[in-house]
Amino acid sequence: MKTKLFSLILLAGLAMNANAQTKNKSQSVKHTFAIADGNFLLDGKPIQIHSGEMHYARIPKPYWRHRLKMMKAMGLNAVATYVFWNYHETAPGVWDFKTGNKDVAEYIKTAQEEGLFVILRPGPYVCAEWEFGGYPWFLQKVPGMVIRGNNPQYLAATKAYFTALYGQVKNLLVSNGGPIIMVQGENEFGSYVAQRKDIALEDHKKYSAAVFQQLKDVGFNVPFFTSDGSWLFEGGALPGALPTANGEDDVTKLKEIVNKFNGGKGPYMVAEFYPGWLDHWAEPFPKVSYKSTAKQTQKYLDGGVSFNYYMVHGGTNFGFTSGANYDNKHDIQPDLTSYDYDAPISEAGWVTKKYDTLRTMLKTAETPAVPAKNPVIEISNIALTKAVDLEDIKNKINPVNDDKPLTFEELNQGHGYVWYSKKFNQPISGKLELSGLRDYAIVYVNGTKVAELNSYYKKYDCEIDIPFNATLDIIVENMGRINYGSKIINSTKGIISPVIINGQTITGNWDMYKLPMDVTPDLAAAKNSAVAGKPAVYQGSFNLTKTGDTFLDMRDWGKGIVFVNGINIGRYWSVGPQQTLYLPGCWLKAGKNDIVIFEQKNDTIQKSIKSIATPILEEVNAEKGLPK
Repeated sequence: MKTKLFSLILLAGLAMNANAQTKNKSQSVKHTFAIADGNFLLDGKPIQIHSGEMHYARIPKPYWRHRLKMMKAMGLNAVATYVFWNYHETAPGVWDFKTGNKDVAEYIKTAQEEGLFVILRPGPYVCAEWEFGGYPWFLQKVPGMVIRGNNPQYLAATKAYFTALYGQVKNLLVSNGGPIIMVQGENEFGSYVAQRKDIALEDHKKYSAAVFQQLKDVGFNVPFFTSDGSWLFEGGALPGALPTANGEDDVTKLKEIVNKFNGGKGPYMVAEFYPGWLDHWAEPFPKVSYKSTAKQTQKYLDGGVSFNYYMVHGGTNFGFTSGANYDNKHDIQPDLTSYDYDAPISEAGWVTKKYDTLRTMLKTAETPAVPAKNPVIEISNIALTKAVDLEDIKNKINPVNDDKPLTFEELNQGHGYVWYSKKFNQPISGKLELSGLRDYAIVYVNGTKVAELNSYYKKYDCEIDIPFNATLDIIVENMGRINYGSKIINSTKGIISPVIINGQTITGNWDMYKLPMDVTPDLAAAKNSAVAGKPAVYQGSFNLTKTGDTFLDMRDWGKGIVFVNGINIGRYWSVGPQQTLYLPGCWLKAGKNDIVIFEQKNDTIQKSIKSIATPILEEVNAEKGLPK
């Protein structure tokens, strides 16, 4: 049974939304928001925040409003989002806040139009199972740069980022009539402090204080908060910012720890309340039951604790945006393309049992109806009319030559693939060692595959026999930079240490062909040349009379990426658990549509592909990925 306190808070929460039922009203009402007297105060009245995390970058822009309507219909009054630095600084000093899904200001405006307030989480570090935790890959090329550290090069970069972001959202702060009611200072910094005990706590604190001051200096003038596990506040809390506890399910403990670091008073908030969990390739899809999520939600409601579901809707890691974790068994645990997260709103924006259950708990008389599900279609057969050996594409690229293999970063390449090649004038055989492989490689001798190596399985060597006048080719894939933990500072990709064969370091005359796959490979002049066992690029087209969401069935494929109408919809890998790729209907068109697939393993020649109406996200075939 809800407490009297909650009843009062709920009434205030209704007031929070009373003037936000239409676009015109939501934009015309100017609110005040403060953290004072142990409460969140909207227009001077206590409120409880019922928020959900949902990231603009993981949802096609045409679907933003639908997903925000889904949140509102679930009974939420706010949306939280990270801002992904590397999504917007596409090259040093080059900013993009408008292309495609990158229009973060429009996302925030749309939230306001739908009657939702916004909690902004700008980092600069975000984690989020996102490539490099949100950092631009090229920061690693700056001399003297130490990310997440108290050094001038890094702090100059963060200042430039915060300045660029503020220019986009300043008019959207609640202080200027917008919906942004809170901004987070850094992100889960307490966990980083705990992992990096090689750095003095004093230096950690100097860094976190510096980036917090930067946020204030560039103009952010709304209440601030921090977000950490409750046992990590010592390293992560910032004076002048409300400490919130991620994943804390004990309401009494939550209040005690917040009181300790916040002058003996609230308000109390769990900034990351997990109704689901993240997924890695080759590992089972973790699940959180709707019953346990509902039970914990009720604890927060009864205890007067504000919360933010992380995630309420996960979406998709399109292109090369997915990051990676690691553990004792695996040097890298690449995150899936799907970011479904077992969230209340599924990857494709569908209602789940979890959603219905929470909506029943949270809705009020003012809660709108659930919006209709987007149309779903199946495409029974897409003929692949062209299949081109990747070597034909590689042969049209001018290589970079060096005495040793260069990293992606040394090649000034952020993502995709690099083809390393070396001609041997003398035979050599024995163990090939690639201890510095990051992250996945297929090894060929004179065009014949001899091994698959990768960091997930810690498989870094194989027996090799290179005859006289033969060519060794190593095609390396970056599967996503580390997004969490102390190893984030070591996130270079490609071959990052010497290549050793039979104990000898192989130097001299390495050719490197850059294959960033940042745009769809152009096969217009190419001829069919693909052969089984060598990487290939497939092309086809299909005609539609009506469009709708669908899921490409990749169960017959090995490993690679897919472009549809010029958009990289993500990575697939036969190991699972993800066996389909979400293809949003808003990226399809009536009439002709084009598809291009880069298949790395290409064990058999493919003739066609199909789509299905339901995703497959729980089918693990890890043995298919075991290195030979």
